Amino acid sequence: MISSNFKLYKPFGYLSQFSNNQTQRKNKKLLGELYDFPEGTMAIGRLDEDSEGLLLLTTDGFISEAIRSQKYEKEYYVQLDGSIGEKELEELRMGVEIGVHGKRIITSPCQAYALTVPPTFPERSRKIRDSRHGPTSWVSITLTEGKFRQVRKMTAAVGFPTLRLVRVRIGKILLEDLQPGEVEIVDLQL
Repeated sequence: MISSNFKLYKPFGYLSQFSNNQTQRKNKKLLGELYDFPEGTMAIGRLDEDSEGLLLLTTDGFISEAIRSQKYEKEYYVQLDGSIGEKELEELRMGVEIGVHGKRIITSPCQAYALTVPPTFPERSRKIRDSRHGPTSWVSITLTEGKFRQVRKMTAAVGFPTLRLVRVRIGKILLEDLQPGEVEIVDLQL
């Protein structure tokens, strides 16, 4: 059977799933509202409801498992509350302590650097605070692991809460010029 593979710009406010079986979260927006995906399509990994950007989807469980492994880098552009310095960036690179499912862990070393020119993304559906509340800064963080809300927890651990998080790359696949909610068919070669 030939698999179907897609890349999607997951918009802010959507869950990375196709069905909602939670009784407390009945009115959530789901991926199936964005495109007529074939039966059996699954998201490869997740982006939380408040995050946006590149999400890969497939009908092939083998491809999904391979891309979720630590062999594939995931790169995020992150807008932070405040102006992050080199000291905090180095802490991120070395690994920081975060809580995951009630346990304290040290994150694996990663790539982290300041973006000197802020990226230009489409406006988000819910406005981020404005400059009257102080400066913000943008960083690139590249991971090979993916714990629950890891990037947000990492930036908070060094004193810079995340305001906006956009995944821009998985392996060699880039978000490029996709707009929120847009879908492209892709060839996921392993």
